[in-house]
Amino acid sequence: MAVEEEGLRVFQSVKIKIGEAKNLPTYPGPNKMRDCFCTVNLDQEEVFRTKIVEKSLCPFYGEDFYCEIPRSFRHLSFYIFDRDVFRRDSIIGKVAIQKEDLQKYHNRDTWFQLQHVDADSEVQGKVHLELRLSEVITDSGVVCHKLATRILECQGLPIVNGQCDPYATVTLAGPCRSEAKKTKVKKKTNNPHFDEVFYFEVTRPCSYSRKSHFDFEDEDVDKLEIRVDLWNASNLKFGDEFLGELRVPLKVLRQSSPHEAWYFLQPRDNGSKSLKPGDLGSLRLNVVYTEDHVFSSDYYSPLRDLLLRSADVEPVSASAAHILGEVCREKQEAAIPLVRLFLHYGRVVPFISAIASAEVRRTQDPNTIFRGNSLTSKCIDEAMKLAGMQYLHVTLKPAIEEICQSHKSCEIDPVRLKDGESLESNMENLRQLVDRVFSVITRSGVSCPTVMCDIFFSLREAAAKRFQDDLDVRYTAVSSFIFLRFFAPAILSPNLFQLTPHHTDPQTSRTLTLVSKTIQTLGSLSKSKSASFKESYMAAFYEFFNEQKYADAVKNFLDLISSSGRRDPKSVQQPILLKEGFMIKRAQGRKRFGMKNFKKRWFRLTNHEFTYQKSKGDTPLYSIPIENILAVEPLEEESFKMKNMFQVIQPERALYIQANNCVEAKAWIDILTKVSQCNQKRLAVYHPSAYLNGHWLCCRASSDTAAGCSPCTGGLPANIQLDIDGDRETERIYSLFSSYMSKLEKMQEACGSRSVYDGPEQEEYSTFIIDDPQETYKTLKQVIAGVGALEQEHAQYKRDKFKKTKYGSQEHPIGDKSFQSYIRQQSEIPAHSM
Repeated sequence: MAVEEEGLRVFQSVKIKIGEAKNLPTYPGPNKMRDCFCTVNLDQEEVFRTKIVEKSLCPFYGEDFYCEIPRSFRHLSFYIFDRDVFRRDSIIGKVAIQKEDLQKYHNRDTWFQLQHVDADSEVQGKVHLELRLSEVITDSGVVCHKLATRILECQGLPIVNGQCDPYATVTLAGPCRSEAKKTKVKKKTNNPHFDEVFYFEVTRPCSYSRKSHFDFEDEDVDKLEIRVDLWNASNLKFGDEFLGELRVPLKVLRQSSPHEAWYFLQPRDNGSKSLKPGDLGSLRLNVVYTEDHVFSSDYYSPLRDLLLRSADVEPVSASAAHILGEVCREKQEAAIPLVRLFLHYGRVVPFISAIASAEVRRTQDPNTIFRGNSLTSKCIDEAMKLAGMQYLHVTLKPAIEEICQSHKSCEIDPVRLKDGESLESNMENLRQLVDRVFSVITRSGVSCPTVMCDIFFSLREAAAKRFQDDLDVRYTAVSSFIFLRFFAPAILSPNLFQLTPHHTDPQTSRTLTLVSKTIQTLGSLSKSKSASFKESYMAAFYEFFNEQKYADAVKNFLDLISSSGRRDPKSVQQPILLKEGFMIKRAQGRKRFGMKNFKKRWFRLTNHEFTYQKSKGDTPLYSIPIENILAVEPLEEESFKMKNMFQVIQPERALYIQANNCVEAKAWIDILTKVSQCNQKRLAVYHPSAYLNGHWLCCRASSDTAAGCSPCTGGLPANIQLDIDGDRETERIYSLFSSYMSKLEKMQEACGSRSVYDGPEQEEYSTFIIDDPQETYKTLKQVIAGVGALEQEHAQYKRDKFKKTKYGSQEHPIGDKSFQSYIRQQSEIPAHSM
């Protein structure tokens, strides 16, 4: 979901590693320890929480979170909570990073001091305000000025304890006066429309003689300000909650009267607090925030066509895609957008085949084939992650869940054994788990995605051709990916592959480590497997599996997934679980009599049906076959005064659902749209609001079967090639080339040097793989020209936007620090460089 700007789409995403907290304050009881969890928030909207770490003041979380950000935000915030059984969870402290500061900490581990949290500092949202000063003559003939303050609307106020019933107080404040007025309370909305006007008399000194109101006296205006405070009307005895304030000095009316602008709400200034910054402990985070500014497709044609031709370039090291891998600091940086782009255009297999063949030709020892972190291995890793995630889930998830729930003791290191544990019993427990996981993997060949099979076929052929005397290399070339880099990491860290919601407890984590090690060795087909273990206890345990049937099962599995002739994918008919979780749904009115109320239900989506039940594991209360889903669209907030709602439209009715937050709502809409995209009866139009009180709120049509009044959104197509935005990936590749421009130029120098001078190479050039200097130079020239053209387009867009943008507009309210820094940057750029 991109934010649309004129001629441009803006995508935001964030990848976060929540490491650990240190030195949290002790609990004020005899135990002193705390049970803590950490949440990730966009402003104050929680979008993720870690599991609870019990009895610790230095909790280790080790959790990863990635999301596409579907809306604008000011702060990325992290709150540490202490779980309290008797009362609400209490906040220990927070880290709030302003959006414009995220690049400072880009992709590096950083310790942040926890800050104090109080109601006065927790603000979000913006206010639309208009001020007008007019001169009036009172009945007694005295001239005075009247200030009209108009509160039009607010947007994006926080939801407090599940509700937002906002109102505003408006105060004219000065050294000797404080006159306050109040708007009506707007129920159940965090985007209230007030449109109320309040009048204040701005008095004059006795000596005042009538002048034009454009010439009012400095002393009056300079000392007065309008203060607007937003409050949430609470039904509780504790009083109303403060939502934020803004202060506008009346001297702004000297520049323009009337004055009309949007303002960001600010925290209340309560004076300086005498709290030491370090007394709440600290939190280690790694944050990668990316913002892609994507033009329309035709802008990217030259660079995109150059990249897509990479598989056909001879040698492949002279291609644009290979060059990107050469100049990037980390190969993975290049692999992610390249694989996504090639997948989108159906060119990933020829490209990976080309770079894999080139790497195999450079490999001297068959035992080291694909063992390094090369561009080839990183691209195959990324392709498996994209094309194979569903396959991974359907294969491993039941077995992983069984291991997590069983809590059987499987420790086989004699040094780590606990009192009362039996080594023989633990070995048997572990053997059974390894057998179970090994069996589900080696029987899953028929489910392996076609893209992966085609890649493995090309690896197998390249390896067999290069090392004709080694009969096992056709297997090890494939097993080094499918076992070593696909299944083993997923078993070791199931939370990173969404196989578990959080990282596992220490005992389960240890069991998974032992299972992963054994599976990795079983799949490697190494000649002396026991010797491949550093630990003697692992070598002893492996004797259980030193039978030919295990090697045969691995070879049969590898033969199947690396064969060129593929089975009909429709032969795989088992339901695949795609997503599940609690959400709130509105009763659909299927019963003639009954309340259309809202209830919390456990929702479950497979590739066959969308169901809900009371709790996880219960019998479904209702099921929608996937072919009956006609559209999945957001629902306007005004329908039920509830945020993050969407609708699943069926032939007879729409099911209205509320997700926990904006990120979850987007994820459910995306996956439901994707799985139902090919349904023949999909709608072209829909109603963005609900049908209530005998009419549609959006178009006022009275018939509940009236055709929709808005076009359906495009959504996500059903196959993986089209589930990727090719323009966005090309923009990312452009950004990488642009940031490594100095390396591109150095590579050009290296090509020139090699073309004219065949002697010892300069050391700074030796890091690049250049097989054909002339061909590589030609490609580099085209890359640099394509990047330069896109750089000019971005610069022109920034210039045009800078001219059009007004500070104080709805998009850039007063108080928008990111816009202020942008203005500063633009004013520092010399005209000729623009």
